[in-house]
Amino acid sequence: MAQSIRLESEVTFSGYTDAESRTTVVGLFKDGAEVDALETGVEGVVVLEETPFYAEAGGQIGDQGLIRAVDGASCFTVDDTTRGGEQHLHHGKVLEGTLHRGEVVVAAIDQERRRDIVLNHSATHLLHAALRDVLGTHVEQKGSLVAADRLRFDFSHPKPVAADEIRRIAEIVNRRIRDNTETLVEVMDFDQAIAKGAMALFGEKYADRVRVLTMGNGFSVELCGGTHVGRTGDIGAFHIVSEEGIAAGVRRVEALTGRHALDWFLDGEQEIDTVASIVRGRRGELGDKTTQLADRMRTLQREVHALNSKLAADRGADLASGAVDVNGIRVLTAIVDGDPKSMKTTMDSLRDRLGDSIVVLGHVGDKVSLVVGVSRSVAERVNAGEAVRFVGAQVGARGGGRAEMAQAGGGDRPDKLNEALDSVVDWVRERTAG
Repeated sequence: MAQSIRLESEVTFSGYTDAESRTTVVGLFKDGAEVDALETGVEGVVVLEETPFYAEAGGQIGDQGLIRAVDGASCFTVDDTTRGGEQHLHHGKVLEGTLHRGEVVVAAIDQERRRDIVLNHSATHLLHAALRDVLGTHVEQKGSLVAADRLRFDFSHPKPVAADEIRRIAEIVNRRIRDNTETLVEVMDFDQAIAKGAMALFGEKYADRVRVLTMGNGFSVELCGGTHVGRTGDIGAFHIVSEEGIAAGVRRVEALTGRHALDWFLDGEQEIDTVASIVRGRRGELGDKTTQLADRMRTLQREVHALNSKLAADRGADLASGAVDVNGIRVLTAIVDGDPKSMKTTMDSLRDRLGDSIVVLGHVGDKVSLVVGVSRSVAERVNAGEAVRFVGAQVGARGGGRAEMAQAGGGDRPDKLNEALDSVVDWVRERTAG
């Protein structure tokens, strides 16, 4: 596979300063095998002598863009860029013409996408420092994703980050953005970088010479080979959208920057306006309005519950006349309509009304539901759990319960419900004979 390609040659990476480079194709690969040319429609990997395309590393995703022959005869679209040894592998497909090894081309990245990635990557550095500032120096980076539309940052922390801590972290990052300080990039010996206070990722391998990125006048100092903003103000805005645990002692923050953060805010503003319109109030009244609506909803729920209880009792009075005496036990079976959740209330009402009794109720909705109630006085002779399993087996419902009450659901044979309920009388008679 193309991802397994490893080359001894080194590429000249111009992407820290340039969005495009005039360069030469030094290698072409199809299905992992080196070829002399790639034709129209063929997917493959292009290796260049020099490239502005950043290869995925350190959480930053690889660049996309175009590689076009200087004479315009061929064009290769780059969908991803990865590393192969010290080379950058440009994965994609030939859009037109035939791309040849040795051909002189212009390699140009998707600048808007790169710009979004740069904002997110620089923001992760400020976020890391802010997390340590608010939560403590025990915080260490455990992973990251720097994409075009969002950033994701994993870090060590033993408990969920509180809402007020999230707010303070975001405020610190945005304050550093507003300060608009210059980003300082230095290349130095690894030991010198550590002495300078640069953060190094645990378990990461570093060369003798490393790239040190300083942001916020020393607020953040880290080893990093990624692409970054010239000034913190370029990030524009930063917003944390979620925080969650992903493993024992590891938390994850997802956030947005730049235009994506602005879109989030604008969508939120539109949502607030929509809610305000629905509740017929102004923005400043939304808290009171929603509290009033929640209180009203709870009141209505209580009223509905009371009405359902009354309805169940009234329904019970009508159904009770259908009970059959079996060896001194009133046996009542029925199919009930309405809300299946009210079946238990109906069953309780019927059982109380009938005295020594067994009540078996069925409901047909998406599936068959059953509830069985047995009076305490006869529970030793007729068991509700056994009864619900007996009826449930006939309609495909599963469940169980205690001697006096049992339930079952998920029945997939509603056409058998009438027959199953009719069989209860004989079932009770067999268990109470003698």
